[in-house]
Amino acid sequence: MKIIKKIFLLLVIVFIIAQFFGPEKNEGDIVSIEAFFNETNPPEDVKTILKESCFDCHSDVTRYPWYNYITPVNYWLADHIKHGKKHFNVSSWEGNSVKRKDHKFEELIEMVEDKSMPLNSYTWTHTEAKLTEEQVTAIIDWAKQVRFKYSLVPKPE
Repeated sequence: MKIIKKIFLLLVIVFIIAQFFGPEKNEGDIVSIEAFFNETNPPEDVKTILKESCFDCHSDVTRYPWYNYITPVNYWLADHIKHGKKHFNVSSWEGNSVKRKDHKFEELIEMVEDKSMPLNSYTWTHTEAKLTEEQVTAIIDWAKQVRFKYSLVPKPE
C-alpha cells in the first residue's frame, strides 16, 4: 500500500510540473484571413459559420478554450490544429495555386457533405460549431460558386 501512495504522489508531482510546459499557441493575426475572405467572398452567414466551426483548426487564429491550459490536453489540441492547418489553412491561402485552391474546395464540399467536418471531437466541446442542415447547404452552395469561379481562371500552359 505504501508503494501505491508513493507512485500516486510521484504522478501528482509530475502532473503539476507538466502544467508549466505546453506547446506553442496558434495565435496569429486575424488579418491573415482577409485574403481568403476577399478572394472567396463568403456571404455573412457563411462567414459566421467559418469563424465558429472552421477557423480554430484551419487558420492561424485559434480561440482557445479554458481546458487548453491543462497539460496534456493542450498538446492534443495543438496536434489537431497542426493537422487541420496542414490540410486546409485559410491563413496561407494566397500562396496556393488556383488548382490547389479548387482542390481544397472540392475536399471542403466532400467533408461537409459527409459530415466529417467539423470533427465530432470538436463539436462535443464547441456545440455552436455543430452544423445544421441549412448551414451545410449554405457552405456547400458557396463552395460550389467558388469552385466555378476557379474553373474560369485560365490554366497556365
